[in-house]
Formats: sequence, structure tokens, C-alpha cells
Amino acid sequence: MQRLEKAMAETLFFNALREAIDEEMARDSTVMVMGEDVGHYGGSYKVTKDLYKKYGDLRLLDTPIAENSFTGMAVGAAMTGLRPIIEGMNMGFLLLAFNQIANNAGMLRYTSGGNFKIPMVIRGPGGVGRQLGAEHSQRLEAYFQAVPGLKIVACSTPYNAKGLLKAAIRDDNPVLFFEHVLLYNLKENLPDGEYVLPLDKAEVVRKGEDVTILTYSRMRHHVMQAVKTLEKEGYDPEVIDLLSLKPLDFETIGASIRKTHRVMVVEECMRTGGIGAEIVASINDRLFDELDAPVLRLSSQDIPTPYNGAMENLTIVQPQQIIEAVRKMVAVKV
Repeated sequence: MQRLEKAMAETLFFNALREAIDEEMARDSTVMVMGEDVGHYGGSYKVTKDLYKKYGDLRLLDTPIAENSFTGMAVGAAMTGLRPIIEGMNMGFLLLAFNQIANNAGMLRYTSGGNFKIPMVIRGPGGVGRQLGAEHSQRLEAYFQAVPGLKIVACSTPYNAKGLLKAAIRDDNPVLFFEHVLLYNLKENLPDGEYVLPLDKAEVVRKGEDVTILTYSRMRHHVMQAVKTLEKEGYDPEVIDLLSLKPLDFETIGASIRKTHRVMVVEECMRTGGIGAEIVASINDRLFDELDAPVLRLSSQDIPTPYNGAMENLTIVQPQQIIEAVRKMVAVKV
């Protein structure tokens, strides 16, 4: 994934998302936002701050606390020519709209014989935060993975957050766009100009020869923290940020595994039925003969996330676990 050679400006993660929405609303009058407190309040994490002043209350539509209802309204709006962006104040709340997302957003393009497109984005904060409790620490990517017709994206940096959100807004299919609650204050220099990233491509964050580490969202940063130690010890891991969880970029994944012949999945998702489970199954289906060792999965514990901070940390993968796993999989090059 190549960056554009343009002037750079340091931007916070949430402002990168805001820039994406602002630019797309200015470019296309059919783009609108709806959700709880997205208008005058500016969104729970200020992703839509002050946009209502520029585009008006109908394009930044504050809704009641009724996720099933306003998600259904967004599906209808998409069917009739608008490009709605739904903000889930917390993505866990969108379980209340599961029926609308699965049975309507995901299926209507197919069940209508292609007569309707459903160009809508469902975005918002998720993941395990710092002591937000079980109901606000949901990782919903696995919940929706099996739903036909949906695309699923998990951004991880201000750069890819902006480029991927712009692409998601322009796509003619429903896109679930996952943002991690602990990444909103992440800073990065962004190109001073428009760019759009492909929705279906992974990013090779670091090239290496010893082992392929597949990860996404906040775990990208845990992996790269572990890599600093692993490099000092003589290991040479290749790190791939999946970005697209559905569909998976098996062209990039396969090219890496054919080089390293070892692969590890690091995720914040639950172990049972998680994204990692699907990745392992797909690798075994397609690339089994390329493997020199079984695929290793590092996933969260299968329990509701505790409120206690120390216990919360024990439920998710930490950098030291990644370091130890690589040590076991790969012999140090002397």
C-alpha cells in the first residue's frame, strides 16, 4: 500500500474519520449521517463535530435511542438513492439492529434481483476499552462475519481510517466499518490531498522471512510493539494488517505464507468462532501444503470482558504473549 508523495499534516484518528466524512459529504449531496447525538453534540467521540453547521440538521440527523428503527430507516434511504452513514454510539448497541443489518441491508440487493443497491456504512467505536465493562467491550466482527452481502472493514491508523472510510462511503454495498475505541487519539501524518484506499486489500506493515503474523485493528499496535523485541533477538517476522475482514485478501496472505511457511493470527476477537477461526480454516483449505507448522491463534478469552482493569488485560492478547509465541514457532537465526 503506497502513500502519496504530498505534504503531510499530523492528524488524530477521530479527525481523520471526520475529514473523510466531510470530504464525501461535500463531494456527494446524497451522503448523510444518522445516529444518536451525531448532530449538535458531534458524536460520542467527536467524529462528526460541527458538521451540522456546514450541512444542516437533515444531513446530520440526530435520532432517538432506537437502533433497530433508524437502521431500518437508513436501509430504506439507501434503497431510494441516498448514501447513509450510521454511527453506532457504541457498536455493541447495534446488536439491537441485527435484524435490519442481516436480513435487510445484507440481503436486499440479492433478494431484489439487483433492483436495489444498498450503499450504506455502519461505523462506530468497538473493541475492549479501558474498563468500559462487558456490554461496552464488544467485538462484533465475528457476529456479522457469516451474514451474506456485508463487507467488513477494521481500520487501525489515521491514514487507513480516512482512506478506507471514503472508499466505504462510495461503495454500493453495505459496509460494517469497525473503529477501535482506544485508537481515537492516535496521531499520524496524513497527505494534504485526497486519497482513497481499496476496501479488499491487506497492508504489509513489515516484510520478513521467518513467520507471517496476521492481525487487525488495535492488535496491529500490540504486534508491532512485540516486533521491536523480536528484532533485537534476531527474528524476522512479516506483519500483515488485514484491514478487510470480509472478504479476506488471500492474494496477500498467500504470498506471505509461501515465503515464510509459518503463520500466526493475533486478534482481539473471541477464540471460539472468531475471525481467527475462519482464517485458520481458510489457510488449511487453501495453503496447507505450504505450512511447516500448524497455524497458531492468539485470541481473547471466551468470557465477558471484566470491568477490573487487571483482569481485563488478562482477557486480551498482550505483546509478551506474541513474543513468546514467535520464539516457540521459529528458531533464532544465528
